Amino acid sequence: MNGVFTSAAGARAVRDRYRELLAGWPVPAEHRTVPTREGDTFVVACGPPGAPPVVLLHGARSNALTWAGDAAVWSGHRRVYAVDVIGEPGLSAPSRPPLDSDAHALWLDDVLDGLGVRRAAFVGVSFGGWIALDYAIRRTDRVERLALLCPAGLGRQRWSAVLAAQALMPFGERGRGRAMRLVLGGGPPVTRHEQAIMDFLGLVNRHLRPRRDRIPVIGDAELERLARSAMPLLVIVGDRDRLLDSHGTRRRVERAVPHAVVRRLPDAGHLLRDQTGPVLEFLTAGEGGRNA
Repeated sequence: MNGVFTSAAGARAVRDRYRELLAGWPVPAEHRTVPTREGDTFVVACGPPGAPPVVLLHGARSNALTWAGDAAVWSGHRRVYAVDVIGEPGLSAPSRPPLDSDAHALWLDDVLDGLGVRRAAFVGVSFGGWIALDYAIRRTDRVERLALLCPAGLGRQRWSAVLAAQALMPFGERGRGRAMRLVLGGGPPVTRHEQAIMDFLGLVNRHLRPRRDRIPVIGDAELERLARSAMPLLVIVGDRDRLLDSHGTRRRVERAVPHAVVRRLPDAGHLLRDQTGPVLEFLTAGEGGRNA
């Protein structure tokens, strides 16, 4: 795990705090460790074992805690698998294979096989949204439906906010807090869960080695392949996203995948609040609930 951190002490601090926070997962859960070709992958599983599965993929600089609030609701309807993405500050292997390859798709093959899941719905946010989208394009037979929250890899990445945030990072806790608000957008945390996550992200940012490789842009041909599959697709973006061009994301999806449902949130940034219900409606569409 040390490979993604600046020091062994930093890795221990993040890992120990993460385990403390995992103990407060809001519903009964199992902790699974799945062997893969990239190393062990940690998964938080909750919800009825016989329910339809949904795989959750968090963004960069984060881990399965991203989904704790959502899992409390979704696990009443689905078997939820919140996966710690490799190379990020969770409990999975520190491996960071090339993004411009099929390495992450092969890794997810191993994760699903290890969990005994043949086919699942996927929900991904930001970098996790790119991983989920890449997998859905490469493995249409294994993805039942796909929900993407402010996904990377579709709209232009905005480096000005990243550079401004990096300039604030050396200025102690106040600087790091301002940097996170600049990147994520919106006001200060409003729930205990959000505050705990923001505090944890501050710890992560003090010790994590950032990724240096750019997230590849999903091509039009790949999006057209997704359109031909007729896979149900939900995309939610915030108009005030300072990390990604949400308008470009929306335009590309609407043009290339006409059957997709695209939601734009006028007052939201990269942090999308209160989307638990809309995503659940999408996941359970056709089961008596209202479609997204």
